[in-house]
Amino acid sequence: MELITIPDLSARPFGFTVERSMASSPDVLYAAWTEKFDEWFAAPGTLIMKAEVNSLFFFETVFKTEEDSVEQRHPHYGRFLRLIPDRLIEFTWVTGAGGTEGAETVVIIELEPRENGTHLSLTHKGFPHELSKSRHDSAWKMILEHLDQKMMEE
Repeated sequence: MELITIPDLSARPFGFTVERSMASSPDVLYAAWTEKFDEWFAAPGTLIMKAEVNSLFFFETVFKTEEDSVEQRHPHYGRFLRLIPDRLIEFTWVTGAGGTEGAETVVIIELEPRENGTHLSLTHKGFPHELSKSRHDSAWKMILEHLDQKMMEE
């Protein structure tokens, strides 16, 4: 069995779960998270990802808030902890200021087939404080809605 270092989240107890009914099937969503991340989330040309346990990934998001005068680039880093095709994706997630503040958090995506698509459950835990947690909680809801729309377009 391959040794995987699981982050110790005991000093960072903040987390949440977002659930959403998705129109796409589990296999389409699994591919979106593991093969097509730059088609719906990562900035084009920034993704380095190989969907294998213990494999590292990197990408950037680029966006502009109302307070920003120019677009801001946000680097993201992580590594895959568990992959069960069409069922489960677990990875670490590290961003800088305004994100996870450099803390290695954990994202778990569970995919359950439903008659009209998939029930997606996303748990994100290990935040250093409530503000970081609440920012991500709000963002993931919008991101999952965007994912659902993008996958329906294909």
